[in-house]
Amino acid sequence: MSPRGILQEVEKYREIITVWEPRNRATMWHASDLCAHCGWCKIYGTPGPFCPRKLDRDKILLSPQGWGPARNIVSFTGGDLYCQTRFYIETFKLIKKEFPDIWIHIETNGYGLTKKNLEELYEAGLDSIWLDMKAFSEDRYYILCGTTNKWILELPAQIVDLGIILEIVLLYIPTIVEVDEFEKFGNLVSSVDRSIPTMILAFFPEYRLTSLRTPSVDEIVQAYRILKSYGLENVKIGNIGVFCRDEECIRKLIEVVGRENIAL
Repeated sequence: MSPRGILQEVEKYREIITVWEPRNRATMWHASDLCAHCGWCKIYGTPGPFCPRKLDRDKILLSPQGWGPARNIVSFTGGDLYCQTRFYIETFKLIKKEFPDIWIHIETNGYGLTKKNLEELYEAGLDSIWLDMKAFSEDRYYILCGTTNKWILELPAQIVDLGIILEIVLLYIPTIVEVDEFEKFGNLVSSVDRSIPTMILAFFPEYRLTSLRTPSVDEIVQAYRILKSYGLENVKIGNIGVFCRDEECIRKLIEVVGRENIAL
């Protein structure tokens, strides 16, 4: 799509927005505060068993990604091409010129966010970043991504210093990214800002990693506790369906970490 074509999609989306968020909540992390994305309120007329009960049912819509509120955030996901900034700069400027009340969010592994690129994207209107940090140790990062992560480890501090809203995503991958890596990430994030929203996601085998297993509930909880031990204030667990196969498992997880720390 062209920048102008994306602007037209943003214009159409703006007409169906049901929840207007402040800029400091322009993340996926915060979306789970509002809704369990189960659709019970629309299908059955009653809140679901894990509903946070924050929104009226008229705020919930069905989209290609499922049930939930339509928030004033435009997110660029997948196809991580931030090493080529010209397209994004033009697109972001168009969106901000026409719709300054729409927050611009990107999901990225950070590889294309050199200091210069990051500054240019911010100046063009970038509001928030989902940073999937993959692995801390360079050798493990290389296994997953085939390259170095030297400047990616510097990104949290640079993003926060610029005033961009940051959320960090950490994927628990058995045999590759386990508790020792979470120790290192806990130390890194706490050294920047302990309030940074951080999401632990459970890995599920795909493509060239089909030989690996999914993490267990105990492993995910251990990773959560490690991050909390470093003083991180805003840690949630996501991809619950990967390691919890029934409602009983979810309820037990809630007993351990609290409903507010689970992204359903």
